[in-house]
Amino acid sequence: MKMIFNIASREFRTLFLSPLAWSILGVIQVILAFLFLTQINSFVSIQPQLANIEGAPGLTDLVVTPLYTSTGIILLLITPLLTMRLISEERRNKTLSLLLSAPVSNSEIIFGKYLGVFGLLLLMVLMVSVMPLSLLAGGELDFGKFTANILALILLLTSFTAVGLFTSCLANHPTVAAISAFGILLLLWLLGWATGLNEERSAILDYFSMLNHFQNLQSGLIDSKDVCFYLLFTATFLVLSIRQLENDRLQK
Repeated sequence: MKMIFNIASREFRTLFLSPLAWSILGVIQVILAFLFLTQINSFVSIQPQLANIEGAPGLTDLVVTPLYTSTGIILLLITPLLTMRLISEERRNKTLSLLLSAPVSNSEIIFGKYLGVFGLLLLMVLMVSVMPLSLLAGGELDFGKFTANILALILLLTSFTAVGLFTSCLANHPTVAAISAFGILLLLWLLGWATGLNEERSAILDYFSMLNHFQNLQSGLIDSKDVCFYLLFTATFLVLSIRQLENDRLQK
């Protein structure tokens, strides 16, 4: 366990040694702040009409939930950029053999690198979550749905990171790893739209749609089916990453 946290802290620090992490944090905050203020402006403009509707949606439904949906979409684009170098760069720089010869297990390497990037993504979630809390100065939040949105985004990012790490284990170049991860994640995201367009819904496509599970959790209904999907999905790709690293170790 100590070795995992040592690797994770090293990866986390490495991200901030380059301009990449700082640039991503800054750009994401600017984009999300703009979307957040736009949603507030829209809510204020329709608030008089909502006052005459019984059971009308409030701040949480019209401002907070769209903010977390936008964050999920943006991080779908960003996560592959953060994970692409984890293993593939080691392979490209010919340092993978040194890493594999170190007295650490394959699982320690994978979990350490995974937690290093995931720590940065959790920091992004924290920064995003501060914005809705500012609404308490002049309004009320449904803290149940607010918490559900945070949980949904965190579970979504566990899956994003696992897929990105797996493609990094497969690819010989970080760019290939990023494009592959983005392709897989986008396909799994679009499955939700594809099933929504068909009258005859496919149970299999519904289950593998990241969007459907994400939206279910955002509604405030914490279903074990949705939570287990993300946990099993993440565990599967982490195991595949460990297996791929084992193959690399045997080849060395």
